[in-house]
Amino acid sequence: MKSESGYFKKNAAIAGLLFFCGLIAGLLSIAPPVESADYLVEVSKNEMQVLSGAFFQFLMIPAYIGSAIALYPVLKMYSEPLALGFAGSRIMAGVFHMIGVIILPLFIVLSREFLKAGSPDNSNFQTLGELMRAGRDLTNHVAMILPLGMGSLLYSFILLRARLVPVWLCVWGFVAALLTVAASLCFLFALFPVISVQYMIMNIPMGLQELVLALWLIVRGFSKTAIDSLAENKSWKNCSCCIVQ
Repeated sequence: MKSESGYFKKNAAIAGLLFFCGLIAGLLSIAPPVESADYLVEVSKNEMQVLSGAFFQFLMIPAYIGSAIALYPVLKMYSEPLALGFAGSRIMAGVFHMIGVIILPLFIVLSREFLKAGSPDNSNFQTLGELMRAGRDLTNHVAMILPLGMGSLLYSFILLRARLVPVWLCVWGFVAALLTVAASLCFLFALFPVISVQYMIMNIPMGLQELVLALWLIVRGFSKTAIDSLAENKSWKNCSCCIVQ
């Protein structure tokens, strides 16, 4: 039992570290030139900043998927279907992250061609650029955020029921995930844009909760009592199955 607790403590620390790295990479993945009003010009002037954003967005993929892999062994002890749902949601989010990574360098190509053409007004460049920006926002803030939010609901539920971390941290995660999903749906139905106070306020709780959860997992890990209880229940169930057979 002692070695099993040590194994899960290591998994908790790895998951926490990956959560933390994902948050830092997410902050560094912001590409202001793409959000600029004059983005067709600004992107070409700040190519390295755009490529840097793409690089850090790419780093978020192994961080998100890696944290799911690290958490899966302990989460499945409580509910394998829910644990699989959580892992699947992270993989799905990773796929959309990759699409977001690919879109950013395309803005550089578009900006270069726009400047080569003499920065024409009311041209197809503006139409294409707006379509690309809309596509990027829908990819990053709807297609990617919705599975992430649903996955956060699943693992918060498991952590709460299994008492693997404090109840207040699980409830915070559950409410924050609901707010994040709601913010994405509000953006999808054009209630407010991504660059808005409303969207930022609704997403701050999730970012802060993941930061606190990451630090908790790194420093404290999972509750030893909860791990031992889950392990004993799992052993008892396996034993019961053998007896029935």
